Amino acid sequence: MTTQTTQATQATRTAQDGQDGETTGAARTARTIRAAHETRVGPAGAAAAPAADPSAGGRPRLDFARSAPKAFRALVGFDAAARAGLDPALVELIQIRASHLNHCAYCLHMHTSDARRAGESEERLHMVAVWREARHFFTPREQAALALTEAVTLVADRGVPDEVYAEAAARFDDEELGQVLALISAINTWNRVALATAKRAGTDERRR
Repeated sequence: MTTQTTQATQATRTAQDGQDGETTGAARTARTIRAAHETRVGPAGAAAAPAADPSAGGRPRLDFARSAPKAFRALVGFDAAARAGLDPALVELIQIRASHLNHCAYCLHMHTSDARRAGESEERLHMVAVWREARHFFTPREQAALALTEAVTLVADRGVPDEVYAEAAARFDDEELGQVLALISAINTWNRVALATAKRAGTDERRR
């Protein structure tokens, strides 16, 4: 075999190797990018399971109650103080609406379940997310509390508008309004803890 033929054969093999993604730096980079993409969204473009999901092989995230017991107990106490004396149905509506907005499936499952056990109707539960278009399902106090819940939960968007606060202040006395604000703050904190620690909907530790 001539030297030219040998060089041509080697060049062909090198090109083929590069096309197969086995030897060239570009191919290795492409493989790395593809693997990273599939880790995030899956090979078919679907969302991958959270890293904390044991079924996906990820490492479970911390148990907040065990890792920060003083903070956990303080939050439980704050939550209990906030809801004391408020209508239980109103309490659950506030917690459900905040959980909707924060996309917290764990808390949403917990509080819709609690509401059902307390006698809440399926009709009202289905309407909470669209309460503005279904006002007749809710009392004026509940509507005011839901509007305030939305404003406080999404406070970074446009603050708490004067008209929203004024309506809530007209429907609740100062003590009640203070508790409503505390409850909104509490559920927003619970939502963030649950989301940060990847709590799985339907695994309510209170019922173990």
